[in-house]
Amino acid sequence: MAHDNMYYRMMGNTGIQVSVISYGFWATYGVKGRLSGDEGVRTAKELMGIVRNAGVNCFDHAEAYGNPNGEAERIFGIALKELQHEDPVLWRRSDLVITTKVFWGGTGVNESGLSMKHCREGLDASLARLQLDYVDLLFCHRPDPHTPTSTIVRSMTQMIRSGRATAWGTSEWSAQQITEAFWIAKNEGLEPPQFEQPQYNMLHRDRFENEYFPMFNQPYNIGTTIWSPLRSGFLTGKYLEGVPADSRATQEGYGWLLEDLEERRKRGEYEVVTKLVNYAAEINCTPAQLALAWCLKNQDVSTILMGATTPEQIEENLGCIDVAKILTEDDMSKIEHILGNKPDSWMGPGGAGTRQLKTI
Repeated sequence: MAHDNMYYRMMGNTGIQVSVISYGFWATYGVKGRLSGDEGVRTAKELMGIVRNAGVNCFDHAEAYGNPNGEAERIFGIALKELQHEDPVLWRRSDLVITTKVFWGGTGVNESGLSMKHCREGLDASLARLQLDYVDLLFCHRPDPHTPTSTIVRSMTQMIRSGRATAWGTSEWSAQQITEAFWIAKNEGLEPPQFEQPQYNMLHRDRFENEYFPMFNQPYNIGTTIWSPLRSGFLTGKYLEGVPADSRATQEGYGWLLEDLEERRKRGEYEVVTKLVNYAAEINCTPAQLALAWCLKNQDVSTILMGATTPEQIEENLGCIDVAKILTEDDMSKIEHILGNKPDSWMGPGGAGTRQLKTI
């Protein structure tokens, strides 16, 4: 299904095309004090409808979202079934890219990690909640220091070859861990990791732009589904005058965000965001659109995970595509000057690792 204003990029070597904006369910559905139950399903249907009609084809999940019962996946499963009944063409399974992640499944000693046992049981539980036979992209939500990489690769291979997933990848693994898994798979005739889900935004760049640099080339050619592109809302400027009462930082279990905000103040990031807010006003966009568009200008970003909770937020965030199209090299240089945090290239300043960011 073609959408005039949506762009799609290849997810690494999988052959799967994903919309450059995806819709994620983290910290939105099923979390205490957030959207759950019937209200969660109603809201999910409304917001999923908006993003799908805009061309979004990728929906991101994890067994840990909405824990302790995986409520976020359950809400999505119900919402998707109802939407498919209402519009079977728009919501046909063959045109959707649905993900999940395994690692944090429960409180029992064998209900977390990346053992063969938990990978199998965790994925089966996710599929039951999602009401699906398979997911398109399966992530190892974090590295597991207690399980040998060879065991993880064999586990993920079994998940794929059993038909419960079409490809697997990682989240917040180091480049060394990814390459180890890749070559174990290649040497043993198993399925290699093909994508990574890292944090990436204007204020968190070094791992993505420096450590992962070799991974964006063949033979790895990893795809990426980046999270926290707005730095948990910080890049929108909403924390410049204090902590809003309805922000994520005020919710139970998110006290770490308040501590993080204080660290950002000490690092001078409030001043940086103030300048970004002013620059966004100069080019007639919102700070959120500017931050998202900046991510889109990087060719190594396959898709940005958006976690908006209202129609207004979604419409605003989707507008980043138009902003990315008008950002010039001069704009990008000015933003780089404001940020003042560009990592050295992979092979050092001016080295062979230096290259231009590709525009959208």
